[in-house]
Amino acid sequence: MNNKDFGIFEKEARAAGFDEVLERNWPPNTQLAVHSHPFDASAVIVQGEMWLSFEGVTRHLRSGDTFDLPRGTTHEERYGDEGAKYWVARRSAGL
Repeated sequence: MNNKDFGIFEKEARAAGFDEVLERNWPPNTQLAVHSHPFDASAVIVQGEMWLSFEGVTRHLRSGDTFDLPRGTTHEERYGDEGAKYWVARRSAGL
């Protein structure tokens, strides 16, 4: 999905069957303990950095990097000294 323009990202995500598209902003050094979500997620980092840990692997993600996280996947998130902004498309379990 496009990481240059939110409108294009949203259009591509909806065409791929995602029902919600958001911009998420995280403050510097935020840490989220192990949790899961009731939706599939597909995202692109547009500013800052984060570490995403699941299935025994930690990925260091920076601007331009993408990630996909199936619903119900337990994971942890940690954001860098500048925080992070990413665009995320979500697909609810009912669709």
